[in-house]
Amino acid sequence: MTIGDDAALQLVVSLNRLTRSLRRAAAAGGIQPTQRAVLAMLTQRGPSRIGEIAAWVPCSQPTATAAVLGLETAGLIRREPDPTDGRASRVLATDRGTAALAEVARGEAEVLAERLVSLRPDEVRRLAEIEPLLRRLAEAAD
Repeated sequence: MTIGDDAALQLVVSLNRLTRSLRRAAAAGGIQPTQRAVLAMLTQRGPSRIGEIAAWVPCSQPTATAAVLGLETAGLIRREPDPTDGRASRVLATDRGTAALAEVARGEAEVLAERLVSLRPDEVRRLAEIEPLLRRLAEAAD
């Protein structure tokens, strides 16, 4: 069975709306959206150069640089020499950065849990059953 283009579009729109509404409702801990994307990338993919971050987020290199500077100032990431090029550096998430990202995610999960009470138990069960599928789809792009 395949999903039609219209159904895929509606799924994307709904997922985006849900994500945006959770982010608005939950405390972000002072982390801006681009900074959050950078921090998430670093926790998932490990140490990276600015150009790699800009390509993955995606954003311009100056935007990635600004996000990195803000995260570095907050102690959420740190720089280290690039082992393959002594002239360059890589950035990586600190333990504090990983914890901050997890805290933001927990806040969004709390908001979602509050919203789930408006659904019937069978609907909540169906949503829980699709989580592994959504994770596989997300990981297929990495």
